[in-house]
Amino acid sequence: MAKGHRSQIKRERNAKKDTRPSAKLSYARVSVQKACFVLDAIRGKDVQTALGIVTYNPRYASSLIKKLLESAIANAENNNGMSRENLYVEECYANRGPIMKRIKPRAQGRAYRIEKRMSHITVVLNER
Repeated sequence: MAKGHRSQIKRERNAKKDTRPSAKLSYARVSVQKACFVLDAIRGKDVQTALGIVTYNPRYASSLIKKLLESAIANAENNNGMSRENLYVEECYANRGPIMKRIKPRAQGRAYRIEKRMSHITVVLNER
């Protein structure tokens, strides 16, 4: 049996706040697969190296992730008082967002569906 009322258990679970600096981009017009190519390259790296990687990466997702990484660094410096030299990318992931469905006309009166995928990208930093 649980050790209290359901609302009490929820209250205790929600009291534990994650104090790590982070930034989230919702409804990014890039698929999760394409965003993960860039995110896998920066995961675990320090922020200076990660910024260098996304700056010179030719993929479209890297421009979005660069902006997101800079926002997370600014959050760490201004809100948490952390030093930029000690920061590294602890977590970065992309979750599936909604899909815009479009129709492409094809031969002999057929119509093919085109799915324009979106994603929610999150970058979490921490200090070494």
